[in-house]
Amino acid sequence: MDLLSGFFLIVLLIVFFSFFLNFIPVGLWISAFAAGVKIGIFNLIGMRLRRVVPSQIVIPLIKATKAGLNVSSNKLEAHFLAGGNVDRVVNSLIAAQRANIPLEFERAAAIDLAGRNVLEAVQMSVNPKVIETPVVAAIAKDGIELKAKARVTVRANIDRLVGGAGEETIIARVGEGIVTTVGSAETHKEVLENPDLISRTVLNKGLDAGTAFEILSIDIADVDVGRNIGAQLQMDQAEADKRIAQAKAEERRAMAVAREQEMKAAVQEMRAKVVEAEAEVPKAMAGALREGKLGVMDYYTMQNIIADTQMRGSISGMAKSDGSGTEKK
Repeated sequence: MDLLSGFFLIVLLIVFFSFFLNFIPVGLWISAFAAGVKIGIFNLIGMRLRRVVPSQIVIPLIKATKAGLNVSSNKLEAHFLAGGNVDRVVNSLIAAQRANIPLEFERAAAIDLAGRNVLEAVQMSVNPKVIETPVVAAIAKDGIELKAKARVTVRANIDRLVGGAGEETIIARVGEGIVTTVGSAETHKEVLENPDLISRTVLNKGLDAGTAFEILSIDIADVDVGRNIGAQLQMDQAEADKRIAQAKAEERRAMAVAREQEMKAAVQEMRAKVVEAEAEVPKAMAGALREGKLGVMDYYTMQNIIADTQMRGSISGMAKSDGSGTEKK
């Protein structure tokens, strides 16, 4: 029975020490003490209670102390609880100190909380970054398209990292400068002969204003000749003019056909009236004969005249069909 009680006592002691060592980071406290970092064991227990991971505070604090930075654990805890990356902020402070770049903890923490990589920004301040723009197409005044690609060397401006525009703005502004420079050139040959004309024009515009970078240089990597947009536009305009002229000609032809149909209808109407009038002649003659206004001899004389007129008309038609130009006797 004593043996069983001793066994349970040993198990309880093991469980207690496991919980104690897990809840109270004694090893981390010993590491901090050996590095000369003044942090108490109760402070580490308080981090556990505040839901702060002690290792993510103590290890950066050891690095900062060894680098000679004056950073308190309270500031690191506050930055951790705000959702920042404590280790990256401390590394950026150490890199800035080694590079002789003035950078305070509050500024570094603000940059980190703004979503920017503060360590990369410090490294970019020391080692500038090259941004390559996509191919930008522009058209000169002579209608020739040029395709240019530029390389922009930028250096991070730590003072403008919070609230400053990013790389996309730099690329967009450089593209706008390329289009403006090529578009203002009289011929595309001017740009091909002097590619640095684009660089000078773009640099003089101060494209880095309001951005988180400082433009050091703009180099034109490649310039290619594209399509002849001016000639293509002229061809399209000529094709459009041709279609407009064809449409107007078709409209005039339709109007002429309509007028011809109207004239034919008018002639047919006149012929109908003539036939109708000719049909009234026999009736008038019969009425005149009945009333005694026209004699029989007068009637026969008129019939002879009509017959003679018809005969002369037939002879004239035969002469024209013969082609001799003279009447046959």
